Amino acid sequence: MIFLDTNVFLRHFVQPAAPREQAMQDIASALFAAIERGEEEGTTTEVVLHEVCYVLASKKHYGLSPADIVAFLGPVLRMSHLRLPRGEKRLYFRALDIYAAHPKLEFADAIIAARCERLGIPLATFDEQLAKLPTITRWRPPTSGTS
Repeated sequence: MIFLDTNVFLRHFVQPAAPREQAMQDIASALFAAIERGEEEGTTTEVVLHEVCYVLASKKHYGLSPADIVAFLGPVLRMSHLRLPRGEKRLYFRALDIYAAHPKLEFADAIIAARCERLGIPLATFDEQLAKLPTITRWRPPTSGTS
């Protein structure tokens, strides 16, 4: 099992601008190809996936749209030899759906929404964009019964 860090995803996804980056892309792409063929097994976490989305979306770095990011991440998450804890792939796919449908949200917010949906629990947040999602029940503090 190999843990995949953010920079491995980024090198696989992003067009290299220099020979050193090309060498890293070759290595990263070969690793993903080996995982896809079942010669290796990989794993990662939502922290890494969020960081990948953040960097790819950042105007400072690549400025990709959520739809483009989903197009990159979806096929990687579908790899049968990319192992994640039970139920996490479905959760991340749901988060990708939310992220693509609500481009003003960050991927971290999409993960939060997907977790609240899956657990069937309300969300305590001051983030108005996140609270407006139709599948989110916003937690409200109890009202005082005193007069």
